[in-house]
Formats: sequence, structure tokens, C-alpha cells
Amino acid sequence: MTRLKSWLKSLAVKLCLFILTCSLIVVFQPLIATASARSQGIQLYEAGRFQDAIAVWQQAARTYEAQNDRVNQALSLNYLALALQELGELKQASQIISESLELTNNLSVRARVLNTQGKLFLALGQPEKAIASWQAAEVAYRQNGDELGAIGTQINQAQALQNQGLIRRSQFILKSVTQKLQTLPASSLKLAAVRNLGIVQQVMGQLEEAKTTLEESVSIAKQLNDREEISVSLFNLANVVRSMGQFEAALEQYDEASKLAKLPQTRLGIQVNQFSTFVKLENWKGAKEVFNQSKLELQKLSPSRQTIYARVNLSNHAMKNLQQFSNREIAEELAIAIRDAQTIQDLRGESYATGQLGQLYEQSKQLQEAQELTEQALSLSYRIDASDIAYRWQWQLGRLYRQQGNRENAIAAYQESVRLLKSLRADLVATSPDVQFSFRELVEPVYREFVSLLVDQPNQKDLQTARETIEALQLAELENFLRSACLEAKTAQIDQIDTNAAVIYPIILPDRLTVIASLPGQALSVHNTQLPKDQVEKTLEKMLETLNPIASDEERLHVSKQIYQWLIQPIAKELEQNQIKTLTFVLDGTLRNIPIAALHDGEQYLIEKYSVAITPGLQLVEPKSLTQSERLKALVGGLTEERQGFTSLPGVAREATQIASKLNTQIFLDRRFTKQNLQESIEESQFPLVHLATHGQFSSKLSDTFLLMWDDRLTIEGLRNLLKSRSDRTPIELLVLSACDTAEGDQRATLGLAGLAVRSGARSTLATLWAVNDNSTADLMTEFYRSLSEQHISKAESLRQAQLKLLKDPRYQHPYYWSPFILIGNWL
Repeated sequence: MTRLKSWLKSLAVKLCLFILTCSLIVVFQPLIATASARSQGIQLYEAGRFQDAIAVWQQAARTYEAQNDRVNQALSLNYLALALQELGELKQASQIISESLELTNNLSVRARVLNTQGKLFLALGQPEKAIASWQAAEVAYRQNGDELGAIGTQINQAQALQNQGLIRRSQFILKSVTQKLQTLPASSLKLAAVRNLGIVQQVMGQLEEAKTTLEESVSIAKQLNDREEISVSLFNLANVVRSMGQFEAALEQYDEASKLAKLPQTRLGIQVNQFSTFVKLENWKGAKEVFNQSKLELQKLSPSRQTIYARVNLSNHAMKNLQQFSNREIAEELAIAIRDAQTIQDLRGESYATGQLGQLYEQSKQLQEAQELTEQALSLSYRIDASDIAYRWQWQLGRLYRQQGNRENAIAAYQESVRLLKSLRADLVATSPDVQFSFRELVEPVYREFVSLLVDQPNQKDLQTARETIEALQLAELENFLRSACLEAKTAQIDQIDTNAAVIYPIILPDRLTVIASLPGQALSVHNTQLPKDQVEKTLEKMLETLNPIASDEERLHVSKQIYQWLIQPIAKELEQNQIKTLTFVLDGTLRNIPIAALHDGEQYLIEKYSVAITPGLQLVEPKSLTQSERLKALVGGLTEERQGFTSLPGVAREATQIASKLNTQIFLDRRFTKQNLQESIEESQFPLVHLATHGQFSSKLSDTFLLMWDDRLTIEGLRNLLKSRSDRTPIELLVLSACDTAEGDQRATLGLAGLAVRSGARSTLATLWAVNDNSTADLMTEFYRSLSEQHISKAESLRQAQLKLLKDPRYQHPYYWSPFILIGNWL
């Protein structure tokens, strides 16, 4: 099992979705021996009976060694290594595969052994070496005239790239492979390639594309007239449909897949997902029916990793409602899973089941027993170097210590859990937030609970750790959204960046709003407002509602003052005493949705006193002021005409003209505002400022975040590619998006804005939280560029002066017009 597959399966234990993940292509070449000797080990392996398979292949290897049959000895050792890997015996498996490679130069055998070696390297967390082995296997297959074998190694290379978080490169390879196979008749390899591509598209959150691709895999399976493969493809298709929120349709497809499945293992996987879907819908009658069917199916199967995981998954979902499922029946299933894992010597499976039983005891408030079980599970995970599950048991231990009042041990456990999560960055992004695992269920709570623990009776060390943990959460959340683990963290401290700036970290916890403040040269301070999370979020939502010009001014000022008192009032005196001029906010959750500049202290808006900037985290800020020459040159693009169902923006023409009056510009409007024109201009000219006045949408879904061009929609990845060749030489200093909007009804839409800002490679991004009147926008942008070009002031102060100008204009004094403009990233 590769490290990625282990990670995905570990996550499935806590999820509502049990998925057939992309599988590595493992080629079983028959041994030259009796029929039973050829097939017995393979049958045992495929049934998940790895210990029994090991015994068969060990005996086979000894027999062939005695006969001096080095080719079949090498193949036997190859299979033996595969089985040992499944049991987590990676060092022994590596030694055996090296021995196998020394035995023969037979191209066909070497190709297969190199294929297995790649699988081992991936399991050891060495994807680069895995790719090298698979590339060598690909060469051997081709030298042997086996093009299909070579294609199989390409599919494996795609999974190694996914393991590194390089999902787009993985997708590129799989697309290339499927194109090569497109004209060939239906085959098992073609089916595997298409199905894996569909699953990777699902991982990318490209659900419509995944649905189409997996429908094609169903069609190929039908051409092969293979009921089992049809069932598996339908199962994966149902998973996508479920991820699209179409639960009833998914249940119908699960049912169809179950009826077609010949193997009890396949039916069991389907039933686990059916069960979790019924639990999601709170259809307890259906859930109980499937739960009982699954138990009957499990009785037909010999102990294997799949049966262990199935019992753990069923138990986990049942634990979501202990009124419908008793502690006793859940504990019985987990006890069987532990016993089965011990029987087949599967330490990973034993760790899962033991830790899950510990969680059941935790829910039942039997804390001492829960701690003992969790410590056992943790010990097992460390024995096989499984960080992907160890972090969960450290997290569970932290919760248990905290409930028992042992703060010191709780902090140590949480700290280790966070450390392990950081080491798994690439694995964390190898799955879509809408699919296979929920970042918000399995990762985000670790950080939040740790911060909550640290800010209870904190010292300076605790506060520093809390600040670092908030920053780490911001980074992890962005990487999860972007499906990329390649964000480069910096280590600059605020007082090294700007001695007149304070950084404010508000974080919404279940029972309070905590604010950590960092002022240059000062100790960190913390302030807690005891309020339920729901009340905080309702107040933030109320502020957004009152920013509509038709709302009551009195109500708007009241709620703006309330939030000001939470975030700013506790540190107001310190800000004045330290002559702070800029407030930089690392905003959490729904706080990102509100325009901080519009907070009100009862006498004036926050923007009237301070420049305001937003950053996803100081570790993503590169501190650099604009030079005078950089302030004077801009590339301007935009749309004035109606396009793709979006309204016209007649004010954009005036906006472009007024910017041109202040700066040296190159302008592309309407039909000239195309990807190709922008690409050529950005590559040819050194424009430090890029200003795009066009419709756009920010969403918590990566696929729904885009900018509108004349010829197409520009996604985050498209924007990154457009700016990449330039940013590799000279980064864009400022990217301005002056007419964008956040997706309606999406409480986490501003995550898309932060993601675009970071992924674009620009040092700073100026954008809007909602679409504003294009005439007022033109006025604000004109003033912004005037201040930026004529005065030696920061970008944040230039924005402040532009906002103040609108505030003083009777036509636009309402914060609806000036407050949604926010500066993200480097504010200097």
C-alpha cells in the first residue's frame, strides 16, 4: 500500500465517504510451476490475506532457489515484497526487492520488479525515487516491446506525483495516457487509466468532469462485459454524485452497483458508503438495514485489511448517533476488527481499530480506558512509521489529557499532532475538500483546539505558539483549497517588516472570540470575548446585511461598533501609545467576509485612523516597498460590454482612461482583453502593476473561482500560468481586481480571493468583497493610483486615502461604496 493510499484510507475511517482510491498497477506474471502454485499466492494476496500469501511465496522462493531457477525466484521474491509492504514491513520488503533485482537481467522480470520497487519507495515516502524506479521500469517494458506495461508504469508515476501534491501534473499524465489508449479497443488497462483519471478529477474538485470520465469508465466496463468492473466504476461514479450533493441519486447508483457486484469485498465497500449516506440523510431505517447487511457480508469474508477497515468505518459512522446504535454493538465490531488485525498481523489495521475504540470510550466519558487504548494505537502507528494516523491519536490524546485537567501533557500531544500534520503537507492536498476527506473535520479542529488550549492562562511562550499555530492553519487551509503543497512560507517577523504596523489575529473558537495582537517590540497580548461561535457568526452576517445602502444607518453603526469592541477596543490604547499607523489582520473564518475598514468606534470608521491590510499569514508576505519607477507603469485590461451573461461595465472605460492619465499604461479592453494578448504583453514588458477591471467570482470551490475574459473564464490556475513566466523573473508587485464579487450564499467564498491572491504570485492584491458601482470604483482607483504615483507612501496608505476621498463624497460616503476594497499581502 503506498503512503498516499494509506493516507487516504486512514482518512476514510473518520469520513462519511468510503472511496475506491486510485490503485497502483501491479502486474502478476504467472510462475512457471503447477497451477496451484501459480495462483494460490496471488489469490491470497488479492483477498487481503497477506500473511498467508507471504508463507506461500517464501516457500516458492526457496523451491526455485534450490532448482537454480533465478527468474522464478526473482518473481517469487517480488510478490513476497508486495505482501510484506501491505503489512508495513517496508525495510524487509526493500531488502527483498533489492535481492530480486540482483538475480536476473530478464527484461520482463526486471520491469515488474522495478514496478514493485517504485511502489515500495512511494510507501516509504520517497516519491522522487518511486518515479525514478517507474521510469526505469517504463524503459525496460519498452525495450521488451511491452507498450501496455510501459503505460501501466505511467499511471503509477501519476500517483507518485499526486502523493507529492502535484495533482495537476498527475492529471496531465493520466490525460496523456487515456489519449494514447483512446483509439484502442476496450481493455482492462484502458479501464484503469480512465477510472483513475476520473478519481483524480474528483480529487481536484472537478466534479462535472469526473462524472463524465467515470461514466466513460462504466461504458468501457460494459464493453468488456465484466460485471465486477461495471460495479466498481458505478461505485466510483456514485461517490462523485454524492460529492455533488445528490444523495438520493447516489443511493440509487450504489444500489445498482451492489446488485452487479460478484465479489463480497466489492459489495462490502459499496455498503459502507450506502451506510454513511443514510447517516448523512438521517435515514435511520435505511442505515440500520445496511448496517445489518454489512455485518452479514463481513461474516462471509476471511479477515483482511478491507474487512478491518469496513468494520472501523461502519463503527465510526454509527458513533455519530449513539441513540440509534448502541455502544455495545459498536464495541463488538471494533473488537472483532482488532482481533482480525492481530490474526493477520496488520499493525496499521490494528492501530485504526484500537484508536477508534478509544474514541468510543472517549464519547462514553470513560477517559482512563480511552487513554490506554489511544496510547496503544499510537504505539502501533509509530512501529510502522505511520505519521498519517499517528497525528490522529496524538490529537485524541490531547483531548483526553485536557478533559482530565492535565494541561502540560495536552499541550505536548497537540503540539506533536500539529508537527505531524505539517510533515504531511503533500498528503493533505492529495484529496479534494469536497471528496474523500473533510479538512474541516480532520485537520482544522486540531489547530483550533490547540489554540483554545494555549490561550487559557497563557504565558508568552504559549501565545507565540498560538500565533504560529494560527499561521499554520491559514497556510494549511489555503493549500487545501488550492490543491497545492507548494506555498513558500517566509519567516519574517512583523517588527522587521514595518515598525509602525500591528498584526491582529482574531480566531473564532466554539465558546469565544480570541484576539492575539502583535505590536513591534512588544510582548504578545491576548483578549477573549466569551461568546458562542453561532452568535459571533450571526453578528458578522448582520454587519454584511447592514452594509446594503437601504439598511438602517443606526443598525449598521451599532453592529459595526460591536465588532470594533471585540477586535480593536481591547488594544486601542496600546495602538495609540506605539504610534501604530497600519493594522494588518490575519482573519479567520467568516471574519474574512466583512470589510474591516468599516468598523466604527462610535465616532469614526477604523479607516479614518489606520491603514488596513489583510494577509493570509505573515509567512506568506514578502516585505518590499515599491520603487518610484514601479509606481508608474501598469498593464490595464477589462470588459465594458456584456459578456457570458454578465452585465456591462461602462465605467471601466473611464477607469482605464483615468489610470492612463496617472501612469504609463498598456490597455486591453473588450475584444483585445484575451488570454493571448495579456500573456504576450506580460512576457514582453516589465509591468510591475497589473490592473484587471472585469467581472469575477470568488468561491470556496476552486473550480468556481474565476476572472472573466473576452474569450474565456480565467481560473486561478490559468492566472498563475499566465503570470508564471514573468513572476519567475520579476514578480508582479501589485495585482488589482476592481470589479469582482464573492459567490452568493457561500460563507467561505473569500477563501477563493485569498487563494487567487497567493497563487497569482503577485506580492500584493487589491480586490473587492462585492461588485461595486463602476463609476465610484473608477473614482477610487484614480485616487489610489494618484497617491501611489505622486506620494512616497505605502500601498495600504494609498488605498486608505482613496477610500477617505469617497467617504467625503456625498454620493459615495456610504461604506457600501468604499469599504469592500481590501489589500491582501504586502502592504508596504
